[in-house]
Amino acid sequence: MDLQNLFWNSSIEELKQGYILDSKTNQYICLICGETFDKNEIFKINSKFYNAKKATKYHIVEKHNSSFDYLINLNKKYNGLSDQQREIISNFKKGYSDSETAKNMNLSVSTIRNYRFKFREKEKQSKIFLAIMENLKNDEIDKNQMIAPHRTATMLDERYEITKKEYQDTLKKYLDSNGAIISFPKKEKRKIILLTEISKIFKFNEIYSEIQINRILIRIYEDYVLIRRYLIEYGFLDRSPDGSKYWLKDSSLTNQK
Repeated sequence: MDLQNLFWNSSIEELKQGYILDSKTNQYICLICGETFDKNEIFKINSKFYNAKKATKYHIVEKHNSSFDYLINLNKKYNGLSDQQREIISNFKKGYSDSETAKNMNLSVSTIRNYRFKFREKEKQSKIFLAIMENLKNDEIDKNQMIAPHRTATMLDERYEITKKEYQDTLKKYLDSNGAIISFPKKEKRKIILLTEISKIFKFNEIYSEIQINRILIRIYEDYVLIRRYLIEYGFLDRSPDGSKYWLKDSSLTNQK
């Protein structure tokens, strides 16, 4: 499952609810961690029985608090919000009035009201921009469409301007038929492409020991320590301070292992 593309290709409504229904697999998929719930199954949770849709909703609340919490805690590169803007919106979400929000944040009421106005203007601009991009997307040639960057990228710059064609051409050049790296590229963009592909091996919400990580990576490249370091450096994997535990990095700031 390519969770990154699922996430970025989801509609606003799907992002808002935090899950999608995959018509091919007939499964509900959590867009945050990739957990799946078969539509034809009944799930027993805490002595109660839920259909797949309700089980998915329960999972999001239980594991991620809410899709709102996840989206608002994404890096500024993705949601465009400063720390102060994020805190103000969180106060609005909790139902606080302008005066209560101002008191909570030690700001003036007029400042909070000004933010409300700016947020409404930004919402309008975003709708127009989305419409423009949808029109552009329809006119693009498929091979020139861009690959979505992973949600935990440590830095977004021209290295992440990768087309589908570039992605596939790089995989053909640097990976053999078994998925092992023939040679590790020097160009940053090509490194990111290979690291993106390698990261698909790991599962969300699964903890790996260093030994397990090494065993997985050594089958891909003899210098597995180099690959492991780059996966951490580029924000694909995270690890505990003592290096004993590794996991696929979650862009939610509330996710602590």
